[in-house]
Amino acid sequence: MRPLRLVHVRRLISATLTAVLASTASHAQTSSAAAPSTSGAGSPGQSLLDDRFVFTVGAFVVTSKINGSLSGSANTSEQNIDFDKQFGTDADQTRWRADVLWRITPRQHLRFSYFNNDVQRTRTIDQDLTWGDYTFLAGGQVSAETKLRVYELDYEFAFLRRPTYEIMAVAGIHLDDLTLKLSGNAALTVDTPTGPVQEAASFTTKSNSVSAPLPVLGLRANWVVSPHLCLDAAGELFAISYQGVNGNWSDLRAGATWMFNDHFGIGAGYDRYVQHVDLSKLSFSGRLNSGYQGLLIYVRGGF
Repeated sequence: MRPLRLVHVRRLISATLTAVLASTASHAQTSSAAAPSTSGAGSPGQSLLDDRFVFTVGAFVVTSKINGSLSGSANTSEQNIDFDKQFGTDADQTRWRADVLWRITPRQHLRFSYFNNDVQRTRTIDQDLTWGDYTFLAGGQVSAETKLRVYELDYEFAFLRRPTYEIMAVAGIHLDDLTLKLSGNAALTVDTPTGPVQEAASFTTKSNSVSAPLPVLGLRANWVVSPHLCLDAAGELFAISYQGVNGNWSDLRAGATWMFNDHFGIGAGYDRYVQHVDLSKLSFSGRLNSGYQGLLIYVRGGF
């Protein structure tokens, strides 16, 4: 059953691609017969490849993934806290994302992107949770708050550019600003000459922040498949070991935009970002896995 289903899916995909290509070619021939093309005169979709400024603003329905361990006197066994499982911080959240592209020249671009994801949950925990020097006690209510800000500034060079598509090499800087906060009844473990000792439990708030500037290397592509439809995709991968940061990350995105006219359109896309790092910093010393993925519905415009 599975092989037959796979063959059917492959045939369906092949037929769809053939129909799209045939439609695109037919439209191109019809347009050529109706009027000669001139440089700079293009379809609404084509404007996304030619406009000097292109902006994107959208609502991001995202699920997040955050778990890690914080080194400390209490956490000698490096217990890992899965924030998604313990507090439900992976629940769907609608967040805003913005993206601005400046074409300095047809082949050289600057792009700035911003995304934020803030989630707060309160749960009654059924087991002790160790976070650094603190142990949050089973049976009590604990609030978890995660704040994630992502900033990215890229330089793009279109090493392959044609009237209906472009492929760009990307280099830049990606900044993750992540804050984790736990609040509840906790015991503090302190080191003494005779060994670690726990102080009496009380209500406390433990907050840790990580600001990790990470290099960006990747590829991005845009393809006008019909007069009104433009597809785009991007992939960025990197591994780093520098100044207390040791890890890797990846960001994969794809989307489609329908342009109503030369200046405005609407689109949908999907983004998956994953980061794994070991940190040795004053504000956060331990291990952290974080990321997000979800559907983005957006408005795109250019001029």
